Amino acid sequence: MFKYFPQTTEDIQEMLQDIGVSSIEDLYADVPDSVQLKGDYDMPEAMSEVEVRKYFGHLAKDNRELTCFAGAGVYDHYIPSVIPQIVERSEYLTSYTPYQAEISQGTLHYIFEYQTMMARLTDMEVSNASMYDGATATAEAAMMACAIGHHAETILVSATIDPKVRKVLDTYAHFHGMVVKEIPQNEGVTDFSQMEDALYQGGVAGVIVQQPNYYGIVEDLSGVADTCHANKALLIINSIAADLALLKTPGEWGADIAVGEAQSLGLPMAWGGPYLGYMCTTEKYMRKMPGRIVGQTVDGNGQRVFVLTLQAREQHIRRQRATSNICSNESLMALWVTIYMALMGKLGLREAAQTGCDGAHYLHDQLLETGHFTDTFKGKEYLNEFCVRYDGDLDALQAKWLEAGFLGGVKIDEHTLMLAVTEQRSKEEIDALVALVNS
Repeated sequence: MFKYFPQTTEDIQEMLQDIGVSSIEDLYADVPDSVQLKGDYDMPEAMSEVEVRKYFGHLAKDNRELTCFAGAGVYDHYIPSVIPQIVERSEYLTSYTPYQAEISQGTLHYIFEYQTMMARLTDMEVSNASMYDGATATAEAAMMACAIGHHAETILVSATIDPKVRKVLDTYAHFHGMVVKEIPQNEGVTDFSQMEDALYQGGVAGVIVQQPNYYGIVEDLSGVADTCHANKALLIINSIAADLALLKTPGEWGADIAVGEAQSLGLPMAWGGPYLGYMCTTEKYMRKMPGRIVGQTVDGNGQRVFVLTLQAREQHIRRQRATSNICSNESLMALWVTIYMALMGKLGLREAAQTGCDGAHYLHDQLLETGHFTDTFKGKEYLNEFCVRYDGDLDALQAKWLEAGFLGGVKIDEHTLMLAVTEQRSKEEIDALVALVNS
């Protein structure tokens, strides 16, 4: 038998007999021969640890580390070296989730601290114990709004939201009976007059806007919450977490639910994940929130202890009563973000965000001075990400940047480029990127 397969031959035969087949081959009889692997796996012979390290070191040389000026939802932020050292401690580095509170006090404690920090960052009253990522957190917020709105099943979503988030939202809506209607954009910002018209028609459970929006523009959300509430709809604001250190918070805008991606709080870009979704709301809607919430109390000896206060998912309650059947918390990622926020502090988060903002405005101005770029959305405010139009072959320019070791933004259309700057980017790197435009 294979070394790591615990079943014996007798175990396998017993299981096959119970399901009514006589062999493993019969079990896969419905699978076409053309997709079945016949024979041995094409795998090398066993290697020593030294050989394995050399082998993967050789493969790693094919990777190129680029200086990143791309964003679109994922950002190259500095990661203090102490974070992985703490996260990799044996009491933390586990995929197991804390079902048994009496033996999971350390895990529950840091989740409690995470919730506290996220509630303060968003200026909301409560936070759940994190979610998979920002896109699914947004879709879960839409489902939450529909559950609160009872018979309302329509979700209005701004056209300026990240297209990736929109696709996830549409998938959720298809299988959960939600109707998603788009609020048009006007010159890169949400056309809220169109939102009002849709709200007046009734049946709207929630409105989703992004701040800053997909194009990096900081939108004016004044009065949006009041308009939503007057029409019995919830306001859901999606934000990149780190941006909230400088911007007006969802709580200040009057949001009912704040969601978004927390990768910007020190998580590696890591080829696309794992990342971390956050969700915060008001105490009024806490019991409609998917996932779970860690709370604190005292034990029989009067000592401070932590417990899973709300556990509204299928592992804890009847499946049909669960607020969501697939949501969970990315506990290890939540720990990473918690350590990052604790290390940076309020002033550190603001300084990092301000540095990225200053760098983005410097890059923007330098690109315009080349004479080859113009503003895509003239006069719009932005934080650390912006869109510009190029008067030449954009693919050729990005290829030139790539050859020089720069990941030069995200192409929006044939002539429009979106670039992002974080505290990682130096003036020298920005100047080198710009110099290549006229070279």
